[in-house]
Amino acid sequence: MDKNWLLAYWIDVVKLFSQFLSPGQILEKVVYFTASPLNQGKSNRQGAFLNANKLLNGSKFEIVRGKYLRNVVECPNCKYAISRPEEKKTDVNIAIRMIGDCVEDKTDIIVLVSGDSDLLPPIEFIQQKYPQKKIRVYFPPTVFSVDLKNNLKKHKGKVVFLDINFNKFQNSIMPDVVTKGDKTYTIPDKWKIEFFEIQ
Repeated sequence: MDKNWLLAYWIDVVKLFSQFLSPGQILEKVVYFTASPLNQGKSNRQGAFLNANKLLNGSKFEIVRGKYLRNVVECPNCKYAISRPEEKKTDVNIAIRMIGDCVEDKTDIIVLVSGDSDLLPPIEFIQQKYPQKKIRVYFPPTVFSVDLKNNLKKHKGKVVFLDINFNKFQNSIMPDVVTKGDKTYTIPDKWKIEFFEIQ
């Protein structure tokens, strides 16, 4: 991936997706489904990003957490074992929320930002039981699902490839230091990027 995408780590996600609205549409909320990484450094960087977004956007930004578990994978031949983190609950949390918001009539349009084909069943359920609700799928950079794309095409839904919308990410970059009241969050050092031009 182009190094410019490093700039997209420290972004205001509500501002990002507000740029995709059509006239007359309102972005009610961005619900961010995630799990805290087991690596402390990664967890700290994620925490700064999530807290900065919450500080800027208040109730328009909601965090729903799953969790990571250490999954030991063993080679059947040599018996060498490695520990690999495995995210739990996130797919289920997304599916329940999508269906729940339709049941409670909280939305007219659901935008799923994912390339995970495991989320096809809740999409099909909503299409069958709540055909008046529109579903869109935004594929993150480098992530794609043929199953999701074909489903949306069949139901005349909208598919967006975020990797061709880098300008919207650029427009959403947060200041290196985000402050409101007595709270301050700073971009992690690993996410800072400098450009040097040779003339």
